[in-house]
Amino acid sequence: MKLGSLLVDGVRRYGVVDGDRIALLDETADVFEVLATGDPAAAGQRLPWDETASIAVPVPIASIRDFITFEQHTAGSLRAITGSSEVPDAWYEAPAFYFTNPHAAIGSGTPVPIPPGCEVLDFELEVAVVIGTAGFNLSVAEAVDHIAGFTILNDWSARDLQSREMRVGLGPAKGKDTATTLGPVLVTPDELADYESDGRYDLAMEVFVNDTRIGGDTLAHMAWTFAELIAYASRGTWVRPGDVLGSGTCGSGCLAELWGWHGDRQPPPLRIGDTVRMTVQGIGTIHNTVVAGPPLHNVPPARRSR
Repeated sequence: MKLGSLLVDGVRRYGVVDGDRIALLDETADVFEVLATGDPAAAGQRLPWDETASIAVPVPIASIRDFITFEQHTAGSLRAITGSSEVPDAWYEAPAFYFTNPHAAIGSGTPVPIPPGCEVLDFELEVAVVIGTAGFNLSVAEAVDHIAGFTILNDWSARDLQSREMRVGLGPAKGKDTATTLGPVLVTPDELADYESDGRYDLAMEVFVNDTRIGGDTLAHMAWTFAELIAYASRGTWVRPGDVLGSGTCGSGCLAELWGWHGDRQPPPLRIGDTVRMTVQGIGTIHNTVVAGPPLHNVPPARRSR
């Protein structure tokens, strides 16, 4: 099953996508119950579905955790920051992640404003898993049953803001706060069964800027499976329907990694008018265009106490 959503008369409506049509669910339907039962019997009115248009986030979003699970991306990004591509031992010990802003989740086709004060805007090509049923302190074997499906994730990144704030010793904040694209649909695991082996999905991933291919990889290069990420995320806590877990950026899936390998900012940071398009085999294509952002309102520096 593939689920998507549209704005219909200003109201977000979810539905089952089949080719170029979407069959809307009843407004009161529980999207995750539909996914859990696999029964779209409540689907009714059919409307045109066009992934090249502006569409909404495919399912309701509760939270977003973004991991970093591709070794090539990790090495290249570290080289851009430190000059060394040596991946620290701690990276291999457990899957690291940070929380990002669920209120900034947008759909394919929505314009992306440049964050205030940002001059180095980047994209990140990822796939995300979405939790369908709640679970606490799950084992890897248990975690599989809590997967609702998969979608493409673009983790928009203000690299200059991110670099400055992470020197404080905390994770990214405003550098990742403006937009996270999810879409075009949520694809249930059964739709991708032919690509799966031992929990890994051999899905081709590609990213383009203004129709120029920037990079690509296979999702099978993740260092952990999605079930392993869910088990780790649920350790000592709950994961709930609508929680999103990003795979992290695939190899050559962002500009920052390429800057690390090339030694300079080529290709250049994104500019106003650039369109970023991402395609993942079996899931579809998302696209967003960069637009001018709001003004920067200064916040004074801290008052020193010593």
